[in-house]
Amino acid sequence: MSIADVALTPIYKESVHWQNQQVGLGAYPGESILIYLTVNGAVTPMRVLESDSIASVKMRIQTCKGIVGNKKKQKLVFGGRELARNDSLIKDYGVTAGNVLHLVLRLSDLIFIVVRTTCGKEFEFQIDRHRNVGYLKQHIKKKGKGFLDVEDQDIFRDGEKLDDQKLFHDICKSDDDVIHLVIKESAKVKARPIHKDLELSVVAAGVDFCFEPIIVNPKINFLPLKDMINSTFDGLQKGNHPIRSSEGTGGTYFMQDSTGMEFVSVFKPMDEEPMAVNNPRGLPVSSNGEGLKRGTRVGEGAFREVAAYVLDHPKAGPRMVSSEVIGFAGVPPTAMVKCLHKAFNHPEGYDCSSKHFKMGSLQVFMKNDGNCEDLGPGAFSVQEVHKITVLDIRMANADRHAGNILFKREANGQTLLIPIDHGYCLPEKFEDCTFDWLYWPQASQPYSPDTVDYIKSLDAEEDLELLKYYGWDVPIECARTLRVSTMLLKKGVERGLTPYDIGSIMCRENLNKESVIEEIVCEAQESLLPGYGETEFLESVSQIMNSRLEKLWK
Repeated sequence: MSIADVALTPIYKESVHWQNQQVGLGAYPGESILIYLTVNGAVTPMRVLESDSIASVKMRIQTCKGIVGNKKKQKLVFGGRELARNDSLIKDYGVTAGNVLHLVLRLSDLIFIVVRTTCGKEFEFQIDRHRNVGYLKQHIKKKGKGFLDVEDQDIFRDGEKLDDQKLFHDICKSDDDVIHLVIKESAKVKARPIHKDLELSVVAAGVDFCFEPIIVNPKINFLPLKDMINSTFDGLQKGNHPIRSSEGTGGTYFMQDSTGMEFVSVFKPMDEEPMAVNNPRGLPVSSNGEGLKRGTRVGEGAFREVAAYVLDHPKAGPRMVSSEVIGFAGVPPTAMVKCLHKAFNHPEGYDCSSKHFKMGSLQVFMKNDGNCEDLGPGAFSVQEVHKITVLDIRMANADRHAGNILFKREANGQTLLIPIDHGYCLPEKFEDCTFDWLYWPQASQPYSPDTVDYIKSLDAEEDLELLKYYGWDVPIECARTLRVSTMLLKKGVERGLTPYDIGSIMCRENLNKESVIEEIVCEAQESLLPGYGETEFLESVSQIMNSRLEKLWK
């Protein structure tokens, strides 16, 4: 059993979903069909047209009774595949009458809170929904000078006392909700010492967590990751639990520092990835091991997250020769770790034993001012966009959308872009390559001389050896993807092509029309005799690619 098989076993007893099955309803007159949406375990019927686009279906979802959320924050899944292309028709994905679509909602991280004291004072806060009531108390202490004994105050909502460990994600279920809270003097009895030699001690009853990096090669330089690993461990040791994100289609956890006031890292367990056995979003387990994106495997997302960091070489050179922490594109430092904690998703129950260890990727939490869905592309510099394009083209990213590019406003007035979520890079095939930046104006600008020099320095064979050095023996299909995409990127810049030009070769115009790069690969395969080697294949790809580029850009 491979390490990725952890995500798909044990085989679940019986699916509660009706994926790809008819439910005896048959077709309806004309193009109108009845489908079913599952949202957090609830099933909602909805009538749509076969000719509806994915975007229009999402719009209908907004008006469907009992289902709320901005369509940009909705992900539809059918047949183990995300319906990601908004301009494609629902029938293009094979959706027919009686099928079940799974809806994953992403809630805004910030919620608005109004706190009122019993004497009538009011304070307003914006709090990350992943924080707890205790965190709010600390902010009340800073803002309201009258709350001297904040630890002895109780917070109520609708007459119900809120425990300090209660998460606002559990209190506030709506994007638009405003929480009104009342703070009162605690009614609990305060213990006072009677004898000066009387002490009250709190003794740990045993370790309730375990956390350590997975070191495949002792020669790897872990110094750039040291602060993240140590801070994550310190936070767990202080009792600060991992906090599950409300976003995404898999289990993603924010790890806190020792004070519980800051996030220091993001943990993504392999067995909680989309379509994996312990996925917390209600998605069905993959029947064939394929992930949400074509050419990806369930349980390998963590390796791809690490690979994106390892291959994001600094300008000074690959990570084996460079001591720089952040690379050319700015992928946050990432490592493989294993962690044991009750806060993770354990649908079959939990006990503090080795069988409940979670393996996954741990990435530095990057402070930011939002993601690119919150701003128009005009706010970003050409160079910042170009660095993302180089990474995505080279890694054949199948999931680059505006929501997984963070931005941070620097003190000098510049806006820094931070790429995250690389669990769908280096797929086995190019079918699902999608780049949201393709139609941003910066993508039509030529690469700068410095960026061209960086691209010319890339070497796919050295990259594959580097990944092996870090513990990932890349499957031959994924290795081929890296070789072909790197070849295209280098040939493209030699001819002065823009990111838009190169990206258009890699991305499909629509769901059912193969991209140019897919056609090149297919033509190369058909031109060779059975039993051909990888060298012969790449030579054929190179020749066909040269011919296509000359025809497209004379």
